[in-house]
Amino acid sequence: MRNKWIFIGTIFLIFILAGAGAYYGLRQLTSNVVDPIRAANNDMQTQVAQVLHPTPTILPDPVTIVNEVKVLARLETIQYTVEKVITAETGQEVLGELFGDRLLLIAHGMVIAGVDLSELNRDDIVISDGVVQIDLPDPEIFIATLDNQKSRVYDRETGLFRQADPDLETLARQAAEQEIYEAALEDGILQQANDNAEVFIERLLDDLGYEDVIFTPYVSQATATSHP
Repeated sequence: MRNKWIFIGTIFLIFILAGAGAYYGLRQLTSNVVDPIRAANNDMQTQVAQVLHPTPTILPDPVTIVNEVKVLARLETIQYTVEKVITAETGQEVLGELFGDRLLLIAHGMVIAGVDLSELNRDDIVISDGVVQIDLPDPEIFIATLDNQKSRVYDRETGLFRQADPDLETLARQAAEQEIYEAALEDGILQQANDNAEVFIERLLDDLGYEDVIFTPYVSQATATSHP
């Protein structure tokens, strides 16, 4: 009787081992078949994604043309960082929801002003009895531009029966530059640029031994016009 149960246990153990081996073999076979198919499917998805959303390729022309070389003597004395919110829209009449186009641009810009010392003539500097009298050139804005990395379209709404105007964002950015320029003028950037230039030049002349420096008073005549 005992031998009978040993025989049955042995047969049962053989069946278990055979089943485990078959399961492992089947799993290995499935892995060998499925994994290449899965990898091929992933490669296909990657290729399709690259076709639908290709990475831009930048190819600069190897030829560089220098149109002009100009000597500058600009003394930059102040910099403004300005933020403006610009709304640009078209077709916003009665059926604006159907045929209109509207965007909201958050614009970050920079305005730099100072004095162009290349405009300073010999007659503009008079030294008498150790006193230096200077008539500085009028201050001016050298740069008024957007920071394209920080400026962005916050929201855009395009009508149901209208395609987005590709020039609307460009117009909004141009308007933003003008607004930033005008905001700096209205805040008195030119007067501050002149005052800072006087402080800088007075310190420079003091180091050279001229302690008495007089500047011709600057009279602001700036008005909000289109920036160059």
